[in-house]
Formats: sequence, C-alpha cells, structure tokens
Amino acid sequence: MNRKLLLYCMTLGIMLLLAVAPLAAQDEFVFGVVLVGPESDHGWSQAHFEAGQYVEANLPGSRMVFFPSLNPADAPETTLHDVVQNMVDEGARVILTTSDAFEEDTATVAEAFPDIIFINVSGDDVLTGEAPPNVGNLMGQIEWMKLVAGCAAGLTTETGSIGYLGPLINGETRRLAASAYLGARYCYGLKGGNPEDLTFTVTWIGFWFNIPGVTLDPTEETNTFFDSGADVVISGIDTPEVIQIAAQRAASGEAVFAVPYDYKDACAQGPEVCLGVPYFNWGPDYLRLLQTVQDGSWAPSWDWQGPDWSDINNPDTSAVGFLAGDAIGDNGELLNQFIADLAGYATNPFVPDSFALWSGPLSLQDGTELAPQGALVDVLDVWYLPQLLAGMVGASA
Repeated sequence: MNRKLLLYCMTLGIMLLLAVAPLAAQDEFVFGVVLVGPESDHGWSQAHFEAGQYVEANLPGSRMVFFPSLNPADAPETTLHDVVQNMVDEGARVILTTSDAFEEDTATVAEAFPDIIFINVSGDDVLTGEAPPNVGNLMGQIEWMKLVAGCAAGLTTETGSIGYLGPLINGETRRLAASAYLGARYCYGLKGGNPEDLTFTVTWIGFWFNIPGVTLDPTEETNTFFDSGADVVISGIDTPEVIQIAAQRAASGEAVFAVPYDYKDACAQGPEVCLGVPYFNWGPDYLRLLQTVQDGSWAPSWDWQGPDWSDINNPDTSAVGFLAGDAIGDNGELLNQFIADLAGYATNPFVPDSFALWSGPLSLQDGTELAPQGALVDVLDVWYLPQLLAGMVGASA
C-alpha cells in the first residue's frame, strides 16, 4: 500500500470514529435515582440502589446517576430541585424519587422540568389526579409480606408480646403495621395461643431512620421493647437496628428474635435471631418503566405491584418477597403453609381484590367499624387506613 493510500485510509478511519462517537453518546440512556438514605443502609435505600444496578445490567446502554441521603439531617442545604438539575445536566431523561418524603416536592419539581419523566415511589398523586402529566407512581404490595412477617412473629413468641418499631405515622405505615398485627394474631392462634391474649405494641420513632435530636433513637426503643417483655420485634424503619440489637442481646443468652425490613439480605445482620425479612424487589419494575420511557410508550400510572405467587422470591418477576431466616426453625413448615394459603387466596379468581385476613369483624382503634362480620376490606380502604386497628397498642396519629 503506498503512503498516500495509507494516509487516506487512516484519515477515513478517524473520521468514522468521530462520527460513531456521538452516536454512542446519544444511545446512552441515563436515569436518576434520588435516595432518602445512604446506598449502603442495609434497608430501603440500598434496595433502590441495587434496583438501579439491576437496570444497568439488563437495559443495554443504561447508566444510573444517584444522589444518596437527601434528608434534613444529611443534606439540609440541598433541595430536590438542586439534585434534579444536576441529574438533568448529566443527561438523565427519567428520575426516580424513592420516598414518600419526596412526594410533594416531586410534583413541584416536575413542573419545572416538563421534558423529564419522574417516578415517585410510594406516592399516589396519579391515583388522586393531582400529578403533573410527567409524573408516575410506583409501590410494592408489601402488605402481603408484612402478613408473613407478623405470622413469623406470632409463631415464635413465647411471652405473647410483640413489638413493632415504626417510622413516622401515615396511611402507609399504619396499614403495614396493621398487616403485621393481623398475621401475628392469626399465627399465634395457629400455634395454640389465644389471639386475644397477644400484645402487639407499636412505637413510632418519627422518621424513616434515626436523626439524632429529631427522632426517637431506634436502638433505645428496641431495647425498651425487649426490657418490657417482648421477645420478638418487627421493624418498619429503613435501617437494621432491630436485628442488630436482638443479635447483641441473644449473644448474652436472651431468647429474643427480630424481623427486619426492606432489604433482601437484612438477615445477614443477625442470622441467629432473624425470623425472616419482608423485602422490596424494585429491579423488575424499574426495568419495565424505564423501557417504556426509552421506547416512547410511557404514560402516567399508579402501579401497586404484588408478588409473583408462583415464586415470591423470583428476582426477575416478583415486586415483593419474604426470605425466611434461620431462627424460624421448626416453625418454618407452618410459615410456608401460611404463605401457600396467602397465594391461594390471592390467586383465587372468585375472591374480590383484597388482602387476606383483612376481613370483618374489624374495627379501628376508636371503635369505628372497618368491616362487619364476613365482609372484606377494599384495597383502597387499606391504602388509606386512617387509624391502627382495635387491639393494637400505640398511637394512630
């Protein structure tokens, strides 16, 4: 090859590379994930962060940008608008705001970025008709798995006293605590106890995790449960203090147990005391929603996603799951039967849309009837549960 031809070929190759590079950049699909806590919290925020990684592994060309710990304690000077602007500057076309703490601000910020799609996790602005046209909602039906969590506690307790460590008080947190209570009552009876004798106490710390000087200390409140006679504590907060404290006390010879929350690997914080963990598996729904954004078919929706009852722990299909812990021991067979019964209820075409055990007679704490004998509670009445249920100990507001 003569030198002129060689130079021509090299020049042509460089021009082709320069032409292809912008196309590769254009093909990149950037999405943002805004976390209320750190991405390594062993709870809620880590579950969302790993969902973003799931998308990166399954959606060619995708890239996550994320902002951790957007909350009054860790980022008091930072607004959601600031975070979104930075993500948009990095090329994000869709942004997931992963807390009900972001619901109101998401709607406001979305109006300032009309070309960006927002998905708020756990909100219901689409359901109520208050969402801007570029906002959608996503939540998992963790109520099913909270029933299982309560069942594990009810099967295990020897003192007949169960504690529930809750975050702040709203419709979501009330219905999840109430689901755990219904599961605990049912399975306490399944083991031969009198459900009327079961004590189920809820303490709210004031936020999704500890903020010193602002919330109650979840470590102190967990110890208070155990000091007061509870031998099982169920977590409703984003972080793993409940299982950590149970493991410390068990190491001193106490027969105490815990049910952590949110994150599939939470039992690793104390496997010897972990009865199991109800957890969110956001990856499949993240992937589904981002694919619709990418192909232009996205439309606002309120998605309340249930488990894949053929395999509640399938990482590619089930929005929520429950992984039994080592400490469930000989009660594992009864727990598995309870899960099978839930699956039968949920997949029975003749049963109206409802959650198992959410049936009358049920009353609210103030005595207001929620459902008469034999009546099912509509799923939206569960979603907007205004109080804890009668029989539960703790504040409703």
